[in-house]
Amino acid sequence: MSPLEPFGARLRRAMDERGPLCVGIDPHASLLAEWGLNDDVTGLERFSRTVVEAMADRIAVLKPQSAFFERFGSRGVAVLEKSVEEARAAGALVVMDAKRGDIGSTMTAYAESFLRKDSPLFSDALTVSPYLGYGSLSPAVALARENGTGLFVLALTSNPEGGEVQHAIRADGRTVGATMLAHLAVENAGEEPLGSFGAVVGATLGDLSTYDLDINGPLLAPGIGAQGATPADLPRVFGAAVRNVVPNVSRGVLRHGPDVVALREAASRFADEVRAAVSGN
Repeated sequence: MSPLEPFGARLRRAMDERGPLCVGIDPHASLLAEWGLNDDVTGLERFSRTVVEAMADRIAVLKPQSAFFERFGSRGVAVLEKSVEEARAAGALVVMDAKRGDIGSTMTAYAESFLRKDSPLFSDALTVSPYLGYGSLSPAVALARENGTGLFVLALTSNPEGGEVQHAIRADGRTVGATMLAHLAVENAGEEPLGSFGAVVGATLGDLSTYDLDINGPLLAPGIGAQGATPADLPRVFGAAVRNVVPNVSRGVLRHGPDVVALREAASRFADEVRAAVSGN
């Protein structure tokens, strides 16, 4: 089975053609209730199928949050498998938001679950946690390179608790978050048009001018919509790296369901607003 074209190249093309937007698939209990669905596998399946139907043929990236599927056990994971398969078949790139992080053979197994091409959960990219040391991600990096997939490494996250680790100063004077960004810049060196190893950087963090976000890779930016950030904030937060930002919106789009047309219109508005903000128009 031949490897895919590198994730970074596929992502650049998808954002250029479909607009720079990632929509989360986050079927938490309160959102299922807003849609008039039961908090069970049947409700989960209806929710996920509707989002994929509404988005997958027109949005660059869909990002299912695996925890909301895993809480239903094997039947929930089966829904996740189907959602990933159908989303990719319709042309969307799938970023699995699983935030895996471990060492050695365990990290290898996590990577194989999502980045091996014959896996039922095979995705275009995976979110990972580097806080057992960046080197602990080596099995995932190697498998991503082998299969043409990507990683999004937690670097500067939008949750307030993250600062106690990510803004901590190392002995060399750099913060932990800056160190993760530097590792990713090395991974992406020389890649065109975009590297495949991205960072998660919150859109709600304000001025990040003290950080070098030019990692030649994508910056997955949660916080747009319900968390308070807007597309207009992106140039101020990300500066010269804004063209490589993949803004993530979840509730801001999903609250318009279960109507498929309303979901599509909401996503289209966000994509247009992001495109305008990034281009300066």
